Amino acid sequence: MKTKSVKLLFFFFSVSLLLIAVVNAAEGHSHGGPKCECSHEDDHENKAGARKYKIAAIPTVLIAGIIGVLFPLLGKVFPSLRPETCFFFVTKAFAAGVILATGFMHVLPEAYEMLNSPCLISEAWEFPFTGFIAMIAAILTLSVDTFATSSFYKSHCKASKRVSDGETGESSVDSEKVQILRTRVIAQVLELGIIVHSVVIGISLGASQSPDAAKALFIALMFHQCFEGLGLGGCIAQGKFKCLSVTIMSTFFAITTPIGIVVGMGIANSYDESSPTALIVQGVLNAASAGILIYMSLVDLLAADFTHPKMQSNTGLQIMAHIALLLGAGLMSLLAKWA
Repeated sequence: MKTKSVKLLFFFFSVSLLLIAVVNAAEGHSHGGPKCECSHEDDHENKAGARKYKIAAIPTVLIAGIIGVLFPLLGKVFPSLRPETCFFFVTKAFAAGVILATGFMHVLPEAYEMLNSPCLISEAWEFPFTGFIAMIAAILTLSVDTFATSSFYKSHCKASKRVSDGETGESSVDSEKVQILRTRVIAQVLELGIIVHSVVIGISLGASQSPDAAKALFIALMFHQCFEGLGLGGCIAQGKFKCLSVTIMSTFFAITTPIGIVVGMGIANSYDESSPTALIVQGVLNAASAGILIYMSLVDLLAADFTHPKMQSNTGLQIMAHIALLLGAGLMSLLAKWA
């Protein structure tokens, strides 16, 4: 057991050191936080430099997303990656930390900045819409989660009733089936939250005209997509989807950000990120995405796993999971400096 724990620690610290080393290499090229200006001057000399990073980002981000989402799905080939193993619990805790930090450190601040921009001159925008939209999105996520599970539970109860001598017997519900359904709902809602943010950040990279900004976003997105894929892949693996569903969900996740980049490149010349319409649309989408990601990471990923009997009965696993959680959240928070 000690040997396995040491190996797990070494694995996650190695990932941490690799990420820090690569990201620090881009520090000299990073730029400050985006200034909210109502007018922009196009620097034509920088377009060619930024374009090469955008083109390179399309296949790289695609491959990173595929690797991330498929890694937890290889349990049939590698027994150590199966959902019931300690390694899977630790990996999922790491991925949940990444998703939690994405919501708090990346998406929510971006939404706040957009919906509080001086370019939105109407007094209506003095209301704190960012937190309000994130809260509503979290509540709606809870509603979808509970109503979908409840609907399945009730329909299964009716099908399981036994009528004997004019009396209705107690219904027997397969708790495993209910849990699998709930996990499937979690995976689908989580993918929705991730995809919304992925489209927005992909468009931001594609529309960027600065080589420094494009390079920083390129590096950050590569790790961003891979780590979020880990969390989504873990939920898909636990949901025991059919092969076709797994393929569709994995593919959809992997191609969303590259599509966003392509769209951003297509509208780069006409896109004004400081126009009221762009600010409102991106701000609302980011706020909703933040609410979904924060709820899912805390309630459906961390709370579910950290209260699992396997976790509760294994102190060593609890310690490893907490370390992995802090590493995932810390590394994704570090990336917030660049993207």
